[in-house]
Amino acid sequence: MTLDQAAPSTPPTARRGLLIVITGASGVGKGTLRERWLAGQNVFYSTSWTTREARAGERHGVDYVFVPPEVFDSKARAGGFLEHAAFVGNRYGTPIEPIEAALARGQDVVLEIEVEGAMQVKARMGEEAVLVFIMPPSLTELRRRLEGRATETPERIEKRLRRAREEIQEAHAFRYVIVNDDLDRAVEELLAVQQAERAAQVPSSEWTAEDRAAVTAAQAVRSETLDAQDLQRVVDS
Repeated sequence: MTLDQAAPSTPPTARRGLLIVITGASGVGKGTLRERWLAGQNVFYSTSWTTREARAGERHGVDYVFVPPEVFDSKARAGGFLEHAAFVGNRYGTPIEPIEAALARGQDVVLEIEVEGAMQVKARMGEEAVLVFIMPPSLTELRRRLEGRATETPERIEKRLRRAREEIQEAHAFRYVIVNDDLDRAVEELLAVQQAERAAQVPSSEWTAEDRAAVTAAQAVRSETLDAQDLQRVVDS
């Protein structure tokens, strides 16, 4: 779904959509995880704007909206982004208008953005923003994935790894933390988080058995289940 596309004729509903924000280090596998998780779902996936060059296989308006820095700056000055941030020399931003429209019509919205941007969304939207941090099993595995992409210089890989160390140690700022070491399990955990957050919008007396199972599964990946030593082990491994 591209930047300005909405779901065709979403039925009216009193329920406001969920705003789910996923983030994590570059190379952690967010894109693959997101595609599997959202397959078949009628959600609004917000396409971020960026000033970086497109990588091989990336499509304008699908993976990102690729714009020159001056175009990005003009939109930022006009207050057109829900969040925007700089990362490794490039800028990324989430346009606000299509997100507000989707939430109002009861459609879930998914943002895949950088950590700095996620914190801006949290500051602006409060508890409405469901923040999910995607964790690598180890920094060694993250390095392997980055090197395997063959899209970065060694210097930029090191810069990304330094940034990842800092971000992992701030994982408690997110509501949920999902370790992406098993894709199938990570997808199931994201689905549980989504269903649990939907269930939280109604009284527990109205929950189905599936809702209760999802709430239990989601509790297992709440960020408070990890202590500082757990996070440090990922950084050191």
